[in-house]
Amino acid sequence: MGTGARRAVTAVLVVALTVALGGCSAFETNPQATPAAPERDTLRVGVGNPIESAPLRMAVAEGLFTRAGLKVELVEQAGADEGLGRLAAGELDVAFGRDVALFKAAGNGVALQLQGEAYTAGAGTMALVTLPGSAYNSPTAKRAPTIAVDTLDGLGTLTTRSVLATAGVEAGRIKFTQRGADEMMSTLRDGDADAAWLVEPQITLAQQEFGAKVLADTARGATLEFPVSAYASNAVFAQANPRTLALFRSLLSQAQQKAADPAIVRQALPSFAGINANTAALVSLGSYPSSLSGVRLQRVADLMHSAGVLKQRLDVQALIPAPN
Repeated sequence: MGTGARRAVTAVLVVALTVALGGCSAFETNPQATPAAPERDTLRVGVGNPIESAPLRMAVAEGLFTRAGLKVELVEQAGADEGLGRLAAGELDVAFGRDVALFKAAGNGVALQLQGEAYTAGAGTMALVTLPGSAYNSPTAKRAPTIAVDTLDGLGTLTTRSVLATAGVEAGRIKFTQRGADEMMSTLRDGDADAAWLVEPQITLAQQEFGAKVLADTARGATLEFPVSAYASNAVFAQANPRTLALFRSLLSQAQQKAADPAIVRQALPSFAGINANTAALVSLGSYPSSLSGVRLQRVADLMHSAGVLKQRLDVQALIPAPN
């Protein structure tokens, strides 16, 4: 073999070896890029009712978010609807709130983006209760009942009107008075209200301590399996931190899925809900959606619209992040 031929063979072998060692990289013109890191490593997230926010509380305590590189600082909210104010003040990155309050704010022009559903009502999880001996012993026993609720034009008023109207009470005759959770029983005892709207664990605690009776389950009829609460962020913050919030939603979904086992939730409640194990075993539990559903949440907005709480119909899908 001549010198020219040997040089040609050597060149071919060099090219072949280079391709083999490079894993055929010569043909990979667009290798997959490494996903960009989240914009921040810490989120301040509000939490409210301990049962409704149980999955998130449990996940943070167990280190689910930390292991994924996201530190979640839980901030206790004094009321279910306090988060919107703290969100606007920049004190929270993600707020916990009742769907009714979130949608009312959105209907009034507040730019929000939902980051996950928290809780859906189940049988016995929200109800009208009375004290023993009350003359108000059936939903239709009074033509114009006065109901104590935690927030006027909130979830309590919306579900109470729906259930009592279905029973035959004229919705326009129902009167509402606002009271804190710790004032409900004294309000009934003093005769300032005929019934009080409560959620768990207050229902079970009122039954244990005061012998309270359930007048009507407000998670029935049009409000059966009704969406109750969610997590939301300011839309501007969401636009600036899409990867961080996508990670938060993914981890929250895992936490919600784990809470599908009621036994796990009941076992954890005494550690953060201010109730003992016996009470935790008795409370009624709803469900914890693992994904955002515009169809499911639209039920809330549409009932608000028909009740006059929202002047115009709200498209809830517009509040949900686009798929990643």
